[in-house]
Amino acid sequence: MEHLVEHMKVSYHSGHEPRCGVCAKHCRSLESLREHLIGPLPKVECARVFASRGCSLCLSLFDSAAAVRYHRASCQFTRAAPMPRGGNGGRAVAMACKMVGGGSDGSLDICARVCLIGEDENIVFQTYVKPTTTVTNYRYEMTGIRPEYLRDAMPLKLVQRRIQDILCNGEPLWKIRPRSSGRARILVGHGLDHDLERLGLEYPAFMIRDTAKYPPLMKTSKLSNSLKYLTQAYLGYDIHTGIQDPFEDCVAAMRLYIRMRSQAHPRDYASGSGETQNNYPAWRQRELERMSPEELLALSGSDYYCWCLDF
Repeated sequence: MEHLVEHMKVSYHSGHEPRCGVCAKHCRSLESLREHLIGPLPKVECARVFASRGCSLCLSLFDSAAAVRYHRASCQFTRAAPMPRGGNGGRAVAMACKMVGGGSDGSLDICARVCLIGEDENIVFQTYVKPTTTVTNYRYEMTGIRPEYLRDAMPLKLVQRRIQDILCNGEPLWKIRPRSSGRARILVGHGLDHDLERLGLEYPAFMIRDTAKYPPLMKTSKLSNSLKYLTQAYLGYDIHTGIQDPFEDCVAAMRLYIRMRSQAHPRDYASGSGETQNNYPAWRQRELERMSPEELLALSGSDYYCWCLDF
């Protein structure tokens, strides 16, 4: 118990850590639980029970196969999204970009199209972006972008201003603070660091929700899953089956964000990027050693910000 207490002082455990509904094993991410239940080498007994009473999307276990079928209707999304129209519903906006190629070998990413949607999945802003350098590869098979689409496209400076206005929503960028009740919007997306860099934009990290970096959705602590995989595995439909539309990417990222945000926080504790110190003071050593592992786990806080706290 002494070694366990010492371990828990430096280990961070989220209240959202997935747990196997059969054997109660704790996992660090949804991907780890997926491997445990339905991976190439799952735990045999857990896989057998889960095959008949488990949801392969949210990885929950139910009382009967009938209950799973009833649940699946609300758990699985379809590729269809609302008819795009102007709007700005909700505090969060999702952004996605499509890149064409520049440079002698066409490997330099140049933002040529950008889309932003609200939580209601309606388009807030979308446009083609006029390249600031010569395009040597339009990557048509993937982007569907032709030279004539960019000839009279919106200049990058104007695109930057429009996106900044949407995100800040009338609040000065320098006034935006963590967990404040200001007007600035939360930015959702997949691989947003790259998109923001190609757009030449800066936005506070504490206002960004990146599905490529959220620990419960990652493959490992250092490797991300693709948006295509996350959409198929956790939303139940396919994207990128032909020409890639940034609107489709926005919808997938927003749906993943809302699904993660909608989890009920199981206990009342603060969470953050390593800022939270676990509640294991040295003077409580003997008291802590008398606790069960489950009681120690209940004291622990995550080392990342839980998206459910956005509510």
